[in-house]
Amino acid sequence: MLNQANIYLLGIGGIGMSALARYFHSSGRKVYGYDRYRSALCKKLEEEGMKIHYEDEPKSIPKSFTKDSTLVIYTPAIPSDHLELNFFKDQGYTLRKRAQILGEIAQMHQCLAVAGTHGKTTTSSLLAHLFRHNQKDISAFLGGISTNYNTNFWGHDDTELLVTEADEYDRSFLSLKPSAAVITSTDADHLDIYGDGEELERTFEEFGDSVSDLLLVNEKTHLAKGLKYGLDSNSSYFADQIRVHEHQFVFDLVYPQGRINQIHFPLPGRHNIENAVAASALALKYGLNEEELKAGLESFSGVKRRFEYHIKSDKLVYIDDYAHHPSEISALAHAVKELYPQKKITAIFQPHLYSRTRDFLEGFAESLAAFDEIILLELYPARERPIAGINSRALLDKIEHSQKSILGRQEIIDRFSVDKPEVILSIGAGDIDQLIGPLKVALLK
Repeated sequence: MLNQANIYLLGIGGIGMSALARYFHSSGRKVYGYDRYRSALCKKLEEEGMKIHYEDEPKSIPKSFTKDSTLVIYTPAIPSDHLELNFFKDQGYTLRKRAQILGEIAQMHQCLAVAGTHGKTTTSSLLAHLFRHNQKDISAFLGGISTNYNTNFWGHDDTELLVTEADEYDRSFLSLKPSAAVITSTDADHLDIYGDGEELERTFEEFGDSVSDLLLVNEKTHLAKGLKYGLDSNSSYFADQIRVHEHQFVFDLVYPQGRINQIHFPLPGRHNIENAVAASALALKYGLNEEELKAGLESFSGVKRRFEYHIKSDKLVYIDDYAHHPSEISALAHAVKELYPQKKITAIFQPHLYSRTRDFLEGFAESLAAFDEIILLELYPARERPIAGINSRALLDKIEHSQKSILGRQEIIDRFSVDKPEVILSIGAGDIDQLIGPLKVALLK
């Protein structure tokens, strides 16, 4: 299935799709693709030698990409009326979803997978870093850009271990069948796919049942199977003696075979300490010793758009974060407040998806109210059609707060060119990342 000379990716700029593009490109295939707009990631893929176009036009498909020589990979985000998708279907091309291809690649390795409605990108990126920092030859497919290596993929077909994020959207992670796995969280999400939280949890149980060797589950979940990890001393793996020293967390790692003292962990927030415990458990199981583990944890720079500092000074802090679920926003707010307890914190949030905003309207309102000021951008619809009565105004009306508003991008730039906050955050999974550069310039004026 994976021996075609040509690879065509519909939605090549997606974080998971771009990792596959890099994988096939590194193996010498011709890689072409389509995406809706030329993001920074698309530009990087072009610089690496891949060809991308940005109009849904079958005429843009190279004539040399015949149905016998080409594998077409697409994401669930591609709409059913997409012209190129339907061209490939009508012409009899081999089409596969991204998850199916990742599943086939994973079967060539000992797969270590990280699943969960949040926390999986940081945990999988940290796990991959722990091995790479200690010169262990592994492959990694990540759901974010590792700050240490500025990529979301590395490796080759001959590595024994493969680390990957296991995506629950569209039940994609059931294709993986990993040797070992972490489940970081099972909070309700993607209810457009699952209908309710119970069905989502059942699917996580099914994923857990597919793990052949070691399953680790966060102590906060209700999953019965697997070894527990977290911050509770009753868990098999846990963080102990957590404290903040000079704006950085320090903790001890306790595991069944011992204890590693005074780990200075660069990432903020207790949720990230949980992620570190999970990654450490798998790293210890699959070959790292205590000294290597500690060095790896203390050298981790994080993932782009996960509590990513863009300005960090005594007078002004600007942090960008991918949080797009109420639980993630609450964890983010808690982390920022713990690090900057005396500062006013301003949050700019872009709701992502009509269905998610509808399903968690109350939760978003409550989590956002934890900030000192809230600014909303208009909702980012992604793949979805509008839902009557669901928009940023509906969310704003639910937030019980005296300092709240909806602003456009230019209004935000104009305001913060003059009005300098103490701590400001941009939050969301849509295209709010396009605000980062202009906002940083405005803040530094």
